[in-house]
Amino acid sequence: MNIQTATLERRIGLRSAVLFNMLEMIGVGPFITLPLVIAAAGFRLSVWAWVLGAAIAVADGLVWAELGAAFPRAGGSYAFLREIYGPDRAGNWLSFLFVWQLSFSAPLSIASGCIGLSSFMGMFWPGLDGTPIAALPMVHYSNFAAAAACLTMTWLLYRNLKTVTWMAWVMFAGVLVSIAGVIVSGFAHAGATGGFHLPATPALSAHLAIAGLAQGTLLTTYCYWGYYNITFLGGEVKRPEKTIPRAILLSVLFVAAFYVTMDLAVLPSLRDAAANTAESALVRVRLVAEIAHSSFGAWAGYLMAALIIWTAFASVFSLLLGYSRVPYAAARDGNYFSYLAAIHPKHHIPHRSLVALGVVGACFCFFSLAQVITMLVITRILLQFFLQQAGVMLLRVQRPELERPFRIPLYPLPPLAAIAGFVFILLNRSHALGGLAVAALIGISGTGIYLIRARRLAQWPFLPCHQGNAPF
Repeated sequence: MNIQTATLERRIGLRSAVLFNMLEMIGVGPFITLPLVIAAAGFRLSVWAWVLGAAIAVADGLVWAELGAAFPRAGGSYAFLREIYGPDRAGNWLSFLFVWQLSFSAPLSIASGCIGLSSFMGMFWPGLDGTPIAALPMVHYSNFAAAAACLTMTWLLYRNLKTVTWMAWVMFAGVLVSIAGVIVSGFAHAGATGGFHLPATPALSAHLAIAGLAQGTLLTTYCYWGYYNITFLGGEVKRPEKTIPRAILLSVLFVAAFYVTMDLAVLPSLRDAAANTAESALVRVRLVAEIAHSSFGAWAGYLMAALIIWTAFASVFSLLLGYSRVPYAAARDGNYFSYLAAIHPKHHIPHRSLVALGVVGACFCFFSLAQVITMLVITRILLQFFLQQAGVMLLRVQRPELERPFRIPLYPLPPLAAIAGFVFILLNRSHALGGLAVAALIGISGTGIYLIRARRLAQWPFLPCHQGNAPF
C-alpha cells in the first residue's frame, strides 16, 4: 500500500487511553525512587513531594488536554508546536527542534527502562553483572539483556492495535498486582513492628527543607510523566475531543492515589533510605523487595522483584508505542526523513518509525544513563513543556476563533502554575547549571541543523519576502 494513501485508524477508546497513559506512568520509577524521595525530602515532606508532583502534572495535563482535543493528530507535541507557532513560520523550526531532542530523550528513556529491568533481573541471575569483554569493563551482560528486552518489545508492538491493546491489558494486570504488593507489604510490616510511626528527624532550616522538597519533587514529577502519552496517539483515538482530556486527568488522579498510598505504606519501613542513595539500582530495588520479604517471607521478596520487572516491561512497552508515532508524524509533514512516513499495509501502524526507535533504544542500552536521563528530563522541560505552556496562552490571543472542544478551567492559572512548578524544581536543586547547559547544547545544535536544512529547502526564516512576515 502506498505510504501516502494508508492511514491510521481511530480505535482507542477511553479505557484503553487511560491504560496506555498509566502503563507509561507506572514504570520502574516509583519503585526505585521511593527511598530516594524520602532521602531527599525527608520522612515528613516526602508525601508532599508526591502531592506537589501530582499538582504540577494536573496543571500541565490541562494544557495537554486543551491542545490534544483541539489538534487530535499523531505526534502530540510535534503537531501542537507546528499549529501554535505556525507551520510556515517558527512552528516549523520548533517542531523540528522537538523531534531533534526527542531523538535523544525518547531512545534514552526507553533504554533506561530496559537497563532498570535488566538490573532487577540481577536479583535472580547475579552473573548479569559480569563483563563479557575484558577490554570493555563498562559493558556487562545486563546491557545485552536490556538490549534484548528493547528488541523484544519492538517485536511485540509490530502488530495491529487491537492485539497491542489486548497485550497492554494483560501487562496492566501485573502492574496493579505489583502496586498492591508494595502497599500491603508496607502496612503489614508496619503493623508487625509496632504500628505506623515515623522516626525522629532533626529540624532543618527553611533553605534545606525547600531544596530537599525540590529535589524530591523532581523525582516524583519524572514518575508522573506519561499522562500525555495518549496525545502522541491522537490520530488513533475515538472521539478525541472528549477521550483525550478525560484520559489525561483520570490517569493523573489514579496514579497519584497509588503513589501517595505507596509512600505512606513504606515510610515506616524505609528508615535507612538516606544511607542507600549512593548505592546501585539493584540495592535500591532490594529496599522495596525487602519489605515484602520481611512481611511474608523470602518468596514474597522474589515475587515482588519479578512483579517490578513485569512493570518495567509494561512501561517501556507503552513508551515505545507512543513515541513511535512522533517521527512518523514529522516525516509525513516533510519535516523529517521521508522513509519513516510509511504505514504498514496490514497492521496500519507506523512500522518503520517503530523499528527505528526500537533499534536506537537498543543501542543506547550499552551506555550508563543515570546522570544523562536527569539532564534530558531538564531538556524536555525547556524544549517541550515550556513551549507548550506559553504556546497555549499565545494561541488564545492569536486564534480566539479556534474551536476548542476542551477549555482549560480557571485559565490562565493552570499553565502559569505548571511553569512555576517546573521553575521551582529546576532552580532549587543542586547542579542545576549542568542540566541547563546540556539543554542549551541540544537546542543550539538542533537549531543549527534546522537552519542549514531550511536554507536548502527555502523554509522559514528563508522564505521569499512575500511569505512568513508574521513574527511567529
